Amino acid sequence: MPSYTVTVATGSQWFAGTDDYIYLSLVGSTGCSEKHLLDKAFYNDFERGAVDSYDVTVDEELGDIQLIRIEKRKYWIHDDWYLKYITLKTPHGDYIEFPCYRWITGDGEIILRDGRAKLARDDQIHILKQHRRKELETRQKQYRWMEWNPGFPLSIDARCHKDLPRDIQFDSEKGVDFVLNYSKAMENLFINRFMHMFQSSWSDFADFEKIFVKISNTISERVMKHWQEDLMFGYQFLNGCNPVLIRRCSELPEKLPVTTEMVECSLERQLSLEQEVQQGNIFIVDYELLDGIDANKTDPCTHQFLAAPICLLYKNLANKIVPIAIQLNQTPGEENPIFLPSDAKYDWLLAKIWVRSSDFHVHQTITHLLRTHLISEVFGIAMYRQLPAVHPIFKLLVAHVRFTIAINTKAREQLICEYGLFDKANATGGGGHVQMVQKAMKDVTYASLCFPAAIKARGMESTEDIPYYFYRDDGLLVWDAIQTFTSEVVSIYYESDQVVEEDQELQDFVKDVYMYGMRGKKASGFPKSIKTREKLSEYLTVVIFTASAQHAAVNFGQLFLGMYPEEHFIEKPVKEAMARFRKNLEAIVSVIAERNKNKKLPYYYLSPDRIPNSVAI
Repeated sequence: MPSYTVTVATGSQWFAGTDDYIYLSLVGSTGCSEKHLLDKAFYNDFERGAVDSYDVTVDEELGDIQLIRIEKRKYWIHDDWYLKYITLKTPHGDYIEFPCYRWITGDGEIILRDGRAKLARDDQIHILKQHRRKELETRQKQYRWMEWNPGFPLSIDARCHKDLPRDIQFDSEKGVDFVLNYSKAMENLFINRFMHMFQSSWSDFADFEKIFVKISNTISERVMKHWQEDLMFGYQFLNGCNPVLIRRCSELPEKLPVTTEMVECSLERQLSLEQEVQQGNIFIVDYELLDGIDANKTDPCTHQFLAAPICLLYKNLANKIVPIAIQLNQTPGEENPIFLPSDAKYDWLLAKIWVRSSDFHVHQTITHLLRTHLISEVFGIAMYRQLPAVHPIFKLLVAHVRFTIAINTKAREQLICEYGLFDKANATGGGGHVQMVQKAMKDVTYASLCFPAAIKARGMESTEDIPYYFYRDDGLLVWDAIQTFTSEVVSIYYESDQVVEEDQELQDFVKDVYMYGMRGKKASGFPKSIKTREKLSEYLTVVIFTASAQHAAVNFGQLFLGMYPEEHFIEKPVKEAMARFRKNLEAIVSVIAERNKNKKLPYYYLSPDRIPNSVAI
């Protein structure tokens, strides 16, 4: 009788193992096996991190194995089981890999295909077509779209984290990390309130050091020492946590009536302000988005305020960016003066502090929350709804949306919800942050997520004119490496543009993003469909770059780009493409490390060894 060797790998995360009964059935081209209990005498099967092997003997030849069915039945009390993969050694000595990387809950079952990526057109056998269709039907019931707030990108239909499908919930360790980080934020907030009880106002800048936990690294220490200086203020627009707002000023706006006489002492080339603009030496950061946003009124004992500044900056003879004029609100007038470096020291410093405050609000709510977290969630939901696990694009993207939906759900549950941390700690809390997202959605375009196009749109592309814009330099290197990788993967599975156009699952994925994520708005520039391999590669690069590199530039993480611990792909050409991808990324790491070697203020946020795969890991 034919005998198979079955190897089962259990996940290594907390509580991944199970004591339940595990049954295996094989579905072949000529027959199906009976259910086989996978159990070894006097042995604790399916422990966390275990790799267990079993001999399974069947009554008759099954032909080519098409599917395997795994069933879990209660032994004593239900415990979830995380199955990483199963490998099958056939009676003929062949090995078949069945990636899983999913939880089986309750009295549940999972039906797995072998790990070869397949487009729908590649499935000619009825049972495989049926499996593909049923998987998507099940997923579309689990992953439903919901409007959390009018005008927002649609999100997952779940009120809280525990309502999510088990496969996308945090692992226990990740859940603990989130709770600990939330607790630390609350702890800092309580310290703030404690200080407020004894001090009606700040008495010294040094008081800030008593509130914020000191992070001991080169950047934080240097910023702490030099934060009041104009050079540091300007540098942060290029390489700080929000390096996406600064743009070359092509024309002085009427709402900022700055004259040459006002800023003459800051101009180093003996030119008028208009001439400096024409030569490309003037830059601008405009926080118009904050105009009209309601300040936080949730605490009647605390008055909070918002500004909507316009900051004019100048590239000096050393090619460094420095501020030369700040207007704190959008409408000029006697009540809205323009502050200058020639003003009294603390007037100018206070104007810069207001700009930094505004920058914080835009960074947290728009640059970080909207343009990385919420957009990545859109890609993730659409992926789960429209791409089966066997699809090569699912296999490519799944690592880059890992825990994204979970962390966003937690944020809606605890941070940005009514009475959440935003309401307690931010001047845009109490609804202002919601207004900001609603206003900012008009600027969330496909082109603005294409990194090279976004840099060019702001007039910031010239490395000769703007030599210290490391966010741009490193971002372009990483973008190119990702696009090279996605192009290789696309070429493996799509031999022509026609195959791309005829892949209905892919088209449904792209359409879901457009219709639900971007609310069907033509002005967003998001494609409704993709018809060429080149455009598909660009689209996938946008998804991966947004979730990994762009998020890393405005945040931090720990599981790094190019590392795919879950082996969804088994084909040699893709593994070779991954190896080349990692090699390209390693070269970028070396380039960045060499540049940073002698810098007092290094920039390493976009070094690939510091870029997490997704927004949540």
